[in-house]
Amino acid sequence: MTDWLSRMFVRDYGRVNDPEVRTSYGLMAGIVGIVCNIVLFAAKGAIGLVSGSVSIVADAINNLSDASSNIVTLAGFKLASKPADKGHPYGHGRFEYLAGLVVAVLVTSVGVELVRSGIERILEPRDVSFGLPLVAVMLVSIAIKAWLMAFNRTLGRRIESETLEATAVDSRNDVITTSAVLACSIVSWATGVQLDGWVGLAVGTFVLVSGLLLVRDTVNPLLGQAPSDEVVERVHQIILTKPGVLGMHDLMIHDYGPGRKLASAHVEMPAEADPLKTHATLDGIEKQVEAEMGIVLTLHYDPIVTAKVKRRPEGKGVPAAR
Repeated sequence: MTDWLSRMFVRDYGRVNDPEVRTSYGLMAGIVGIVCNIVLFAAKGAIGLVSGSVSIVADAINNLSDASSNIVTLAGFKLASKPADKGHPYGHGRFEYLAGLVVAVLVTSVGVELVRSGIERILEPRDVSFGLPLVAVMLVSIAIKAWLMAFNRTLGRRIESETLEATAVDSRNDVITTSAVLACSIVSWATGVQLDGWVGLAVGTFVLVSGLLLVRDTVNPLLGQAPSDEVVERVHQIILTKPGVLGMHDLMIHDYGPGRKLASAHVEMPAEADPLKTHATLDGIEKQVEAEMGIVLTLHYDPIVTAKVKRRPEGKGVPAAR
């Protein structure tokens, strides 16, 4: 399903390092999420109000919050696609990181609200109605959210998007939340023991902790976290395996947003080599790194003398100036 949607709505869907393609993926994910979450909010909100279950109403509000997160995702990808200008010479890619942070904050706020609602229902327990429509809506919600989790996780990993990864975690939380609410409703109906408030409290705590972890993960790119060991190792591998390369040092990688990474390094090569061949080698490395990894690499040539220098016999040197 994910691949079919990608082929239908994303032109050149295989070129994931292209900023325009990444934007198309983000817009598609946002629209799909908005439609699904609005439908779930309406269905669960109606069932929750009819049954009198605070946990189901809270779950419906969570879906409405998710729709808001999807709107943030849309805005983030759209703003991130703005071209570079005088004030932002490296583009606006970090808007996507900001969107991921906003999604994480929204998840955290939903967790706080669920905890509050759960405590209120523990202090003032009420009977919860139970019926086939409630079970049907909750099962459909679990199925849709499980698909959204896989959908966003696949796209997030495909285009290396922190925002979509955060949205996938949020969908996973919804699967756990709705499953817990459904289990609580069944147990309360079968035993008469009212667990609505306690389940709401437990689910809210889980969502709150997940939101705080998401905040941490989305803040790191904004603060300029170091590139992964895999990225550094691959750049080293590409450079050092080229003929004529003696060594390299001072590799620096700067992240200005997904698909907008710049890097520089010093490459040591024989000073005696043909300068045209040396330039061609360095140029080829830069093109390979950009094509394979989406990193715009600039290399500095460090000439290393490798040929042995013949010493002049003593006494036969150039006479000193008088």
